[in-house]
Amino acid sequence: MCGIAGFTKQDKPLITRLLDTIEHRGPDGQGVFVDGHVSLGMRRLAIIDPEGGKQPIWNADKTRCIFFNGEIYNYQELWKDLQAKGYRFSTDHSDTETILLGFEAWGKDVLLRLRGMFAFVIYDTRTNQLFIARDRLGIKPLYYTHHEGVFYFASELKQLSSLQGFKRTLDPAAASAYLHYRVHDATEHTFFLMVSNV
Repeated sequence: MCGIAGFTKQDKPLITRLLDTIEHRGPDGQGVFVDGHVSLGMRRLAIIDPEGGKQPIWNADKTRCIFFNGEIYNYQELWKDLQAKGYRFSTDHSDTETILLGFEAWGKDVLLRLRGMFAFVIYDTRTNQLFIARDRLGIKPLYYTHHEGVFYFASELKQLSSLQGFKRTLDPAAASAYLHYRVHDATEHTFFLMVSNV
């Protein structure tokens, strides 16, 4: 299943704790990157390229890295397109690296080329910018919130609800819509509100 998490501050113990919360999603390993601006990580269930696909995966000049949860079904086709453009791969056949190099080649338009289920974050160490995306249907979930100037994201709500200073409360509008229409529109909201305790 895998799972990712991260936030826009330096705190290795916290990112480790958020990843420990989803150990069941990725028993095959853990990857973490922490610098003065971000803390990013993932738990991995190794399916494609078990040895070479360890994360984070970096671009050639080590300025961008990716953490990825999911599977890209057309990664071999994209791999060939990128090789034809002159991109060289450091892994044997990782769909994760295909996304990263695709982002280098096509920018955010890489999303238009991806067929699969995914949630990922790409971090640019030169600009300290995060690019975060999930598949159109949300098959691979990605939740986020802001608190005291810090942006947090995670694969599971329980990771975010474990953050100090937050409590999880039911969103009455979401619950009402679900009971009325028997479907929940999770494009913007969840059943829970993250409310600051302070």
